[in-house]
Parts: sequence; C-alpha cells; structure tokens
Amino acid sequence: MQSHIRDLTEALIELGHSVSVISPADDDAPLPDYLVSAGRPVPVPYNGSVARLSFGPLSASRVRRWVKEGNFDVLHVHEPTAPSLSMLACWIASGPIVATVHTAMPRSRVLQASIPILRSALEKINGRIAVSEAARTMLVEHLGGDAVVIPNGVATRRYAAPADPLPGWPGEGGAIGFLGRMDEPRKGLPILLQAFAALGPQRPGLRLLIAGPGDQQEVLDRVPAALHDRVVMLGQVSEDDKVRMLHSVDVFCAPNTGGESFGIVLAEAMAAGAPIVASDLDAFRRVLRNGRAGELFANGDPADLARAAALLLDDPGRRQLLSAAAAAAVSSYDWSVVAKDVVNVYETVVLGANAVAVAT
Repeated sequence: MQSHIRDLTEALIELGHSVSVISPADDDAPLPDYLVSAGRPVPVPYNGSVARLSFGPLSASRVRRWVKEGNFDVLHVHEPTAPSLSMLACWIASGPIVATVHTAMPRSRVLQASIPILRSALEKINGRIAVSEAARTMLVEHLGGDAVVIPNGVATRRYAAPADPLPGWPGEGGAIGFLGRMDEPRKGLPILLQAFAALGPQRPGLRLLIAGPGDQQEVLDRVPAALHDRVVMLGQVSEDDKVRMLHSVDVFCAPNTGGESFGIVLAEAMAAGAPIVASDLDAFRRVLRNGRAGELFANGDPADLARAAALLLDDPGRRQLLSAAAAAAVSSYDWSVVAKDVVNVYETVVLGANAVAVAT
C-alpha cells in the first residue's frame, strides 16, 4: 500500500495536481516534500501480514491540523476500516472523501462487530475504489454498497528500463527469484524452498535469489545443507536494486498462499520482463490473464511449483513468450492510465458535492 500511495502521488503531481500525504513515519525519517508525518507507527498483525498503524491523541491532532491547513478539494483515504489515520481523517474531515480498499479476505467477525463503531466514519465516504474484484467483494460483504474497480498501478518505465543484473547473475545453471518478507507465511517462501530443495540436486548450477527482510538463518534451516551456498539473500533492497534483482533471474516466483487482492510484486516483475511462475490465486490468475502471461501452479503445492519452474527453466522460448505477453498485459496497469481513472472518481465526487451544495 505504501508503494501504491507513493506512486499514485507522484503520478498525480505529474498530471499537474497539488498533493499532500499524511502517513505514519518516524519524525526523524527522511521524507519526500509531499509527505507529513503523523508520528511513529505501531506494527500490528493483520490479514497474515503486519500493518503499521498510527492512532491516538497525537495522531488525531496531526490529522486535524493537516486537514484544516490543506483545505483539500478531495480527501483520499486508504483502508478506512483500519484503526489508523484514514479512519481518523474520515471522522475529522467534512468535504468530499474517496476511499480505496486494498484488502481481500474472508468474512471477518471482528470487522462485522466493529461496523456500528465505524459507521459514523464510513457514511461520510462519497466514492469507493477497490483495487481488484476480490477487494470489491470484501467491501460489499462487509460494508455493503459498491465500488469501482481500479487496479494497483505500476511505474512500468521504472521496471522496463534497461537495468544491469546483479554481478554474476543469472548464471549458466539458472536462477529463480523471490521478492517479499521472508517471515510472512502468506508470501509462501517455505513452499518455494521445498520446491528448490527438490530441484537443486537435479540441477547443479541452479540458484535461488531472495530479496526482502527476515531471518536468514531460519530460511537456510529449511534448505538441505548441500544447497546453502546456492541460496543468496539480499535482505531489504532499494527500489533501484529491486529492479536489478528482477533483471537477474530466469524465473520469478510468486508462491503466495492467500490474502492477495491484486499482486503488485507480480505486476512489477511483469513490467521488468521476468518470466513468472505464480500460485493460482484468483487475483494472480486475473493479472496473469489466466496463465497466458505467466505459468500457474496449484496453490500450496511445492511439487507442482517445482514442475512449473522446471518447465520454464528448460524452455527459453516459453520464457520469451510469457515475458512478451506479460509486458503487453501490464501496460493497462501503468500509472499513466490508472491515475487518470482515479482522477475521474475525484471529479465525480467533487461535482456531486457541489451539486448538493447548490441544491441546499
């Protein structure tokens, strides 16, 4: 979501709009000119991941001041049901509000029980966006009403631009890549590690390149000792190194097991031209055009992942075909397209608010 908001902000600025963002952030952290800190975030486990939330009197005071001083034509909040800044902003603001829902998850009893408390904030929202059909379904089931589906955007130029691979990659024996938090079960890294343990002995030169934070020793403990030197972990990477990483592998793997409403990492890999093997989640299946832009395997099945990865590793022509199909498919998610769709929603809610003002 942080990447979504950052890239949407920069796309809107490029279109000529004035944008300000308030977000949880350490007060001493280097921030772009458009971003205002609402204070230090608190990490909270949520939907198989970790949400970094900001709530309480200090956050409320900063949001109130930001809304007052900004005098915005439209306020855009993300995940307004989370106990964080978006919910506070809905309670505080009085002008047109647009909300984007990113989450896709089964019906939540906790969220359902919270609706009466949230209602006063949610009723002030004038326009709703869901990043996928899965996120839209979640919104309808939990909150009622409807939303327009506008997918996550991708800065395709950033990923498609020629990028030097990391030194020594991908190599003659083949390379599989993974990008994500190593310690989040729903990202599916353990499934990929099992598949790699099966493929490694058959392919002496095959290596696994992992980018993302987490306990590296815990990862190695899941791999046979004979393969330890063929697992390379980069840790947290910069945006530039992420692009280089995606250009350093023969096959990019997205083994996520659930909770994905879109798959932004998948779209970034597509923009970079990396041939993809991904679990057959509904969200991934849609982004990969039902397997025409990437190889799909049975969710949670390391043997089927090993089969699909081996198929791509052994077939350069198939990799090239999928890479070209992915580049064509991801063009519809470029921020130059997506940001204009978001602006259309802004204009609709602003016109609606003006019409109400005139009528009254």
